[in-house]
Amino acid sequence: MAAHRLRPCVGRLFGMGPELGSGRRAYSAFQAFTEVLRLPSKQLTKLVFPLQELHGHFVPGSRPDLHLNIFHPSLEDIARAESFFTASARNRIEYLTSAVRLDHAPDLRRPEGHTKKINFYKVGKHFTLVDMPGYGYRAPEDFVDMVETYLKERKNLMRTFLLVDSVVGIQKADSIAIEMCEEFALPYVMVLTKIDKSSKGHLLKQVLQIQKFVDTKTQGCFPQLFPVSAMTCSGIHLLRCFIADITGNLDY
Repeated sequence: MAAHRLRPCVGRLFGMGPELGSGRRAYSAFQAFTEVLRLPSKQLTKLVFPLQELHGHFVPGSRPDLHLNIFHPSLEDIARAESFFTASARNRIEYLTSAVRLDHAPDLRRPEGHTKKINFYKVGKHFTLVDMPGYGYRAPEDFVDMVETYLKERKNLMRTFLLVDSVVGIQKADSIAIEMCEEFALPYVMVLTKIDKSSKGHLLKQVLQIQKFVDTKTQGCFPQLFPVSAMTCSGIHLLRCFIADITGNLDY
């Protein structure tokens, strides 16, 4: 799985599947999950379940509903999911191809074409991550033809992930992307990035505001938020497990 840095204040869409979106690259810095399991309970919760850890900072009796139990896998399931994101001789994680239009999107068995628009990364035999350009004022001129058409017509697209900068919250560009997902009836997820960049109080405020937005203003958004940090790896293991789950790779 590969990833690219999200520009500040610009919402970023990526589709997940068999075709799935990718986040920013930080894999060389990730702790092996076996090491994570050795951490003290509070540290483990903060690293693996950051939303749960944030929830604990609210006053008992007045804690908001952050939908913590919609996706709350066991540590065993998270450990299983990690294997899909670990490169090995049997589980190659590699750049596949790029596409500029929907008809350039690869047949995963026989990829063709090479551009620098929508990037496809094959994760073993399990699924493909699709990294899309940012949506906003820095978006490519042909964004509508390139990305919106892909999202509307790609039949094996299973989930779209919208990265929202947790420091600044939902911005105009994010709202446009959300409206597009709602209009196309795409199931999507909000991933809150850069949770290491804010004070605890500011982050709690942003989480409350974004959760309220999801609960009252959206229909296709997964109710549970996924806060993550590429610097500390907080939330990454849970997000990986979610990807493995929605692609059917955790089915027993």
